[in-house]
Amino acid sequence: MSALKGKHIILGITGGIAAYKSAALLRLFVKAGAEVQVVITPNGKEFITPVTLSALSGKPVVSEFFSANTGEWHSHVDLGLWADAMVIAPATASSIGKMANGIADNMLITTYLSAKCPVFIAPAMDLDMMAHPSTQRNIELLRSYGNHIIEPAEGELASHLVGKGRMEEPENILAFIENFFSEEKPLEGLKALVTAGPTYERIDPVRFIGNFSTGKMGYAIAEALSRKGAEVVLVSGPTALPEPVGVRTIRVESACQMLDVSRKEFDSCDIAVWTAAVADYAPAHPCNSKIKRQKAAIESIELVMNPDIAATLGQVRSSTQTLVGFALETDHGPENATKKLRSKNLDIVVLNSLEDSGAGFGTDTNKITIFDRCGSSESFPLKSKAEVAEDIVDYIIKFRNSK
Repeated sequence: MSALKGKHIILGITGGIAAYKSAALLRLFVKAGAEVQVVITPNGKEFITPVTLSALSGKPVVSEFFSANTGEWHSHVDLGLWADAMVIAPATASSIGKMANGIADNMLITTYLSAKCPVFIAPAMDLDMMAHPSTQRNIELLRSYGNHIIEPAEGELASHLVGKGRMEEPENILAFIENFFSEEKPLEGLKALVTAGPTYERIDPVRFIGNFSTGKMGYAIAEALSRKGAEVVLVSGPTALPEPVGVRTIRVESACQMLDVSRKEFDSCDIAVWTAAVADYAPAHPCNSKIKRQKAAIESIELVMNPDIAATLGQVRSSTQTLVGFALETDHGPENATKKLRSKNLDIVVLNSLEDSGAGFGTDTNKITIFDRCGSSESFPLKSKAEVAEDIVDYIIKFRNSK
């Protein structure tokens, strides 16, 4: 029996010549037992007719926000809640750019932005468009958001040039998505707690002490844990990131707030991953009103130490819990990372160094080395943060299985 039997799938079709393959993909989804709703862009209808797609899906095709004759509204929000998966095939360079940057000017993009389910994107375009830095940046952005990119194949393209850009064949797309839904859930029945992002420590109502963390690494880890079957609660400092799919997210501002929420969730968790870049210090006497600009300099702001969340909760951990910390270092990385293992009572520490290009705050990539309390370590090359998150979660699973 197909893993897609009974699944609700949105098939998004954009305006590219590979849209002819979408009919075959739609037929395969239906044959696998899925219920499919097609959402097509206006340009997509220039390449394949809604009549064909409706006949194959058994449903009216959605393209506009309103039906021209009846005024019926097509709710992208309801579609996003209904779906178990959204598959965009083909995904043109234009639509990829819109999805990556939130340009919601058609029904397909608004549906994508509303989707709570896993999203699979199958790019299709000419080789030079595919290789262009803007396209590659947009694809990496989409990947960093947690989307699944089904890489295009190499071969003869519509331009008669030969190279990478052909939409993957429908049978292979089907297999990719079936594998996703049939993937083992080794963390099923376990609860994971993840902290992410920076903390802001107020100086006054408009100013704060903080750092450059974006939260991307922690959010990617939360999603990876959820995909492996864990019940995940994410305690997030201030970020601009959307809440990860399938993850309960609690937003906080300061280190003390993050500790309070983490403490409440900690006893019931099996895995805790301390990814947040928590401010070490906070102003001792934050002002309740905005500090006005003065002619004289402010000579000092008295600071007090914030609580160390990992160390505080590491003191009250149980032997069955697995605790993971992060070490962002500028020098003596391995030595400092292994010190954290002992001082914070961790099982695993993930080292990333600001000395490595492409790693650290504000990037979509990371380069890590993982150390554990048993004396093992493993280094990984530079990868997207979504891929790094998978490596970290796989290491956690391996560590727990070895205990």
